[in-house]
Amino acid sequence: MSPRPWALGLTGSIGMGKSTTARMFHDEGLPVWDADAAVHRLYGAGGPAVGPMEQAFPEAVVDGAVSRPALKRLIARDADVLRKVEELVHPLVAADRRAFLDTAEAEIVVFDVPLLFETGSEGQFDSVLVVTAPLDVQKDRVLSRPDMTEAHFAAILRRQMPDAEKRRRADHVIETISMEAARADVRALIAELKERRRHA
Repeated sequence: MSPRPWALGLTGSIGMGKSTTARMFHDEGLPVWDADAAVHRLYGAGGPAVGPMEQAFPEAVVDGAVSRPALKRLIARDADVLRKVEELVHPLVAADRRAFLDTAEAEIVVFDVPLLFETGSEGQFDSVLVVTAPLDVQKDRVLSRPDMTEAHFAAILRRQMPDAEKRRRADHVIETISMEAARADVRALIAELKERRRHA
């Protein structure tokens, strides 16, 4: 029996190129699980989160699905709502992630998790990759997004672990200044992890 897939956690702060790097792994033929997409599935009509959320926060469910705008309004009114939502949703997200790994037919499976370190999830992966870029590059990328302001950017950074700490905790680091260099680093990491898995 072949060993189970290598579970690679992929994370990085806002504007560091995480989504672009996840696409690079996908382009190389690796299955990629996206935490944000998983939450959308759970919140969608008929999704596993709808029933528990409707019991806890009836006004957050609209037309049989969890409404993110309604949920944001609830959280803005009461900070404790976020903790309760996380208690309901995190186990469902974890179950979705395990199911993805269990059914993946690949040597390496990538898990795109924005708040990987912030949620203490690093122990659930065989290794963790952090994508990074210099602060000025990060800032330019984020402030070029629609409706983004310096104040909003600063507020997001306050909620995220500092990039230097993420890099310190990471097993692998890829810089995303040059997309060509990043793609080469992705390919090199895939080769390295396939080798490590074979000898695990």
